[in-house]
Amino acid sequence: MFDKILIANRGEIALRVIRACREMGIASVAVHSVADADAMHVRMADESVCIGPNPSSESYLSIPAIVAACEITGAQAIHPGYGFLSENATFVQVLEDHGITFIGPKAEHIRIMGDKITAKDTAKKLGIPVVPGSDGGVPDFASAKKAAAEMGYPVIIKATAGGGGRGMKVAQSEDELEIAFRTARSEAKAAFGNDEVYMEKYLQKPRHIEVQVFGDGRGRAVHLGERDCSLQRRHQKVFEEAPGPCITPEQRAKIGGICANAMAELGYSGAGTIEFLYEDGEFYFIEMNTRLQVEHPVTEGIFGVDLVREQIRVAAGEEMEFRQEDLKIRGHAIEVRINAERLPNFAPCPGKITQYHAPGGLGVRIDSALYDGYKIPPYYDSLIGKLIVHGRDRQEALARLNRALGELIVDGVDTTIPLFRDLLEDYDIQRGDYSIHWLEKWLARTYG
Repeated sequence: MFDKILIANRGEIALRVIRACREMGIASVAVHSVADADAMHVRMADESVCIGPNPSSESYLSIPAIVAACEITGAQAIHPGYGFLSENATFVQVLEDHGITFIGPKAEHIRIMGDKITAKDTAKKLGIPVVPGSDGGVPDFASAKKAAAEMGYPVIIKATAGGGGRGMKVAQSEDELEIAFRTARSEAKAAFGNDEVYMEKYLQKPRHIEVQVFGDGRGRAVHLGERDCSLQRRHQKVFEEAPGPCITPEQRAKIGGICANAMAELGYSGAGTIEFLYEDGEFYFIEMNTRLQVEHPVTEGIFGVDLVREQIRVAAGEEMEFRQEDLKIRGHAIEVRINAERLPNFAPCPGKITQYHAPGGLGVRIDSALYDGYKIPPYYDSLIGKLIVHGRDRQEALARLNRALGELIVDGVDTTIPLFRDLLEDYDIQRGDYSIHWLEKWLARTYG
């Protein structure tokens, strides 16, 4: 087992890893930018190293600075959290060259799943169901027109190197295709430096269902059920729950088994998430995230496992602590993402926290790096906390979430807490009847 782990991240996820390390008796090293000198993850770690100025490009994304911090502190391994360098294959290779263990999958698997076209081809070969679409990239409008005619409208055009909704456009008919195609390519070029796009059949009212997988890197893998992440704004998740309200035990066992077998065949190591669009009882592969997800606590809640602890153990060469038959769902869990944003436009709202009080009680967990007097910097993501609740069933979880939101106090900045209070009043949310398009329409009706 490792003696010391460096966490190449910040905020609540850095704290999450530090806590796992402490329970395992492993020393932790926090890295931070100048802006994060007073951050909670810096205070909580056993050691800390400043790795650069405020911009993430000069600190949290600086591979030389992070490697140097490892060498200075003697850290044997790095946990990347999510975001930043967590899915950067070059980073993983550099660490390997320096004899530092990356707590995550191999660089090869990150590369395969990091390119949307390669990922889709790989999924097909592994027996994972995929959305009907173009055979690889679409180089020009004539090719796009032909592919759209073959799969039928509506279609969606996506950047091959994309994410977060950038380089993604929908064409409902041939009349809309050309402008959608050219706009997607232009956005992809600006955002990712790569204007290659591909096309898929656009589903009308799908849900976003993702399957949590975990592999030992030696041919054994399991699934830990699914999460429903359909409540999204601009392709960004805001509300996640497990198990999915619309998924039957038979569907869960089938798609989960397919995903686990695929990861075993791939020789995948550590935590990963295979994301699907789900409509009319069918699953269609979107992408795979080769890292820990923001919403991993809802899976931990219903299975009673510590995914970060397991990541560390497997990276250290130990066997997984559980087998598929050990994983039984207990109750229902929901997570809401608390952002420092001003409604109704969701404008980032950095500033000083004048009062902070976390909710408590049975079945309530909050992952946050906030404290009284903390100054939220303007340089990073606006996520400031995740409120997670667990109940014996979905109705109890919803009631517990409503109660916890009433106890949560974050003063000094605007937050998205009122959004979730309003959402819980809606009948569709109460009965779990929503698609990936539901929230955008609700926001337009509610906030104008």
